[in-house]
Amino acid sequence: MSAFLPLARSTLYSPVWLVPFDDYARRVRAAGVEVRLERFDDAGGGWLQLDVRAVLTPSGSIAFPGLGRRAEPWVARPERHRACFAAAGYQPLYPADGQPFSADLVGVEFLVYPYDDTHPPSVEASPRLVRLLPAVAFPYPPRTRTVHGVVVDATTRAPVVNALVEARGRTSQDLTPWHERTLSDTRGAFRLALRWEGEKAAEHAVEETFRLEATERPGRTGSLVVHLPQDAERQHVIEIREQ
Repeated sequence: MSAFLPLARSTLYSPVWLVPFDDYARRVRAAGVEVRLERFDDAGGGWLQLDVRAVLTPSGSIAFPGLGRRAEPWVARPERHRACFAAAGYQPLYPADGQPFSADLVGVEFLVYPYDDTHPPSVEASPRLVRLLPAVAFPYPPRTRTVHGVVVDATTRAPVVNALVEARGRTSQDLTPWHERTLSDTRGAFRLALRWEGEKAAEHAVEETFRLEATERPGRTGSLVVHLPQDAERQHVIEIREQ
């Protein structure tokens, strides 16, 4: 039996299933998340906002039931769409896990294939995480250790918008890997939590060392070494350049 049921479930088909995921808290987040759907206009060469409301499923996924349903799907072509996320205190990370980061990606892009009750979509959709990273205004819990600064172009000194800022390491006791990340805002500003222990010169040393890395796109990166606690209040500047 086909997984596509002509009448009972065809109207519930969605070409994409997106799961908003709070990257800081490590859990699915549905409350307070808004999604705007856009379609690429081949004739005009730009994106058009659609008046299509997203549906939140019981599992916490965001779907668009019925999107792509056509009276004569065999004469229609797949259309490019993208879903743009917004949530107070967060910035969405759009590249899928394992894909290269690029700051100019501003939505989850996908193809919508035409279908009807007797002609199922040619591609099945599968759930995909959309990670929400803490923004500059993220309400961190009290006493959370953070560092802040700006990401700029090394040559022009212009702010780099939507750059991915990361720090990685391992805990000293059991060597468990940790990973903190955020995105720069429209001014190039960032604020990154450093909840875990950094590198130490000796077991009981006070100073901890962290390496911050910023990425605009593949081949355009920058890095900076931060020493805590002495650099905690300093505004750090990460310079992006061609590598």
